[in-house]
Amino acid sequence: MNQIKHRETTKKIKVGSLEIGGGAPISVQSMTKTDTANIDATVKQINDLAKAGCHIIRCAIPNKEAALAIKEIKKQINIPLVADIHFNHEYAVLAAESGADKLRINPGNIGEADKIRAVVEAAKTRGIPIRVGVNSGSLETKIRKKYMGHITADGLVQSALNNVKILEDFGFNDIVISIKATSVPLLIKAHQLIAKKTHYPLHVGLTESGIPKIGTIRSSAGIGAILAQGIGDTIRVSLTGDPLEEVRVGYEILKALQLTFHGVTVIACPTCGRTDIDVVSIATEIEEQTRHIKQPLTVAIMGCEVNGPGEAADADVGLAGGMGVGLIFREGQVVRKVPEAEMVEALLDEIESMAIK
Repeated sequence: MNQIKHRETTKKIKVGSLEIGGGAPISVQSMTKTDTANIDATVKQINDLAKAGCHIIRCAIPNKEAALAIKEIKKQINIPLVADIHFNHEYAVLAAESGADKLRINPGNIGEADKIRAVVEAAKTRGIPIRVGVNSGSLETKIRKKYMGHITADGLVQSALNNVKILEDFGFNDIVISIKATSVPLLIKAHQLIAKKTHYPLHVGLTESGIPKIGTIRSSAGIGAILAQGIGDTIRVSLTGDPLEEVRVGYEILKALQLTFHGVTVIACPTCGRTDIDVVSIATEIEEQTRHIKQPLTVAIMGCEVNGPGEAADADVGLAGGMGVGLIFREGQVVRKVPEAEMVEALLDEIESMAIK
């Protein structure tokens, strides 16, 4: 089997107990959509995301109350927390003191050297990394002018490395780099360039990708193309909507590239004139009912009882329905024949029996 192998030469960074880079498994991140100062709401969202498989959570820190809330939030969650700060170095220091596992800043917008030094010292003292984030929407004026007002891959990379150098000049190199853009081709090119220029681990994501239906496609195209080249150490799918969907899509991208083997993957035929069962609703129900399963299983839903088992021979388990009956098969072999009204329940039973081995 041909497999994508991501870079093992990147520097290994620890975020809480989780490793990023250096050959560690690619982690899936998300960001809370709550007011961070609302501790109960934030904790609930984080724990829901953790149940869905989220490895790292990021919280916006727009004020002092949010920074201080981290201390209580950390007591009630079990995944690493990243504090996202812009402009105000005091919030970054408070977040570190409150127990954040990582800081996300852009050193260039933090301010004077003494402010950056204070953030670096807070991170050093507590042994927490800093993610340097560069976004195509907030590229420095100086770099924009250099490229005649255009946002280019070279400009994004230059901005990222300039900001990294600011931290390195203070003797800090526990760094993760993030370059984000709304343009998929720009995102891909920027990652190809920076992968040749640094060994820091890379956080990959498409910014402002949009509502789930469109954002899933755009993020899959961008993140998937980058990961397929062996570039990237952690990912976040940024969607305008429920962050749980970000985690699900993130895993589906990794599973499609065979970079992780986690949970149930539902495959289904596209349907045609021979189909006389509701493949769409059945596949949707199976996907929803099996989200709790962590064991890697491929489940096939086929709309033709004649060709179904053969067409999905690589699936672990599946259903082929039609003409009033459902055939339940495992590894291409029919194991049960049930009435159409019972086939979904029968398939779920078979999946559960395999998952608890």
